Amino acid sequence: MYLPFDQMPDYARVWVYQADHKLSSADEQLVRDRMKSFCEGWNTHGNLMPTSFELIESQILILAVDESKLGASGCSIDSSVRTLRELESILHINLTDQGKVSLRKPSGEMNVISALGVKSKVTSGEIDLETEVINPMIRVKSDLQNLWQPVRNSWLIKYFPN
Repeated sequence: MYLPFDQMPDYARVWVYQADHKLSSADEQLVRDRMKSFCEGWNTHGNLMPTSFELIESQILILAVDESKLGASGCSIDSSVRTLRELESILHINLTDQGKVSLRKPSGEMNVISALGVKSKVTSGEIDLETEVINPMIRVKSDLQNLWQPVRNSWLIKYFPN
């Protein structure tokens, strides 16, 4: 059962997916249409769950479910991933690969890189302490207020000299 994202409770479970490049307006509309259709029918063991999604910065997809009455089962989570993989195939984007890192410069410019390339980007100065990174600890909607965190407060600090 789809709900507008702002109507989801703060304790709703969320998953953050990062596209490897910005979506065009047409691609954004396709994502919104497909995700709304998916959310309208998302269920666990035949029971509809209150769900929603948000697309931000034309590149970050947040999927939310209120598990207060009924938790998302493994099968229901698998069905969400299938929907995301269909979008990946149609739009030639990468959403589900966990081996990437989203960075945002103070100017607002966003860049998604392979996690394997972080060290070289730090060494070259492309990533500095003022760069922001998506917080991988986001688990519930209320955590989204801290979606972006400065590199100095993130797991990437280990790549910087003491």
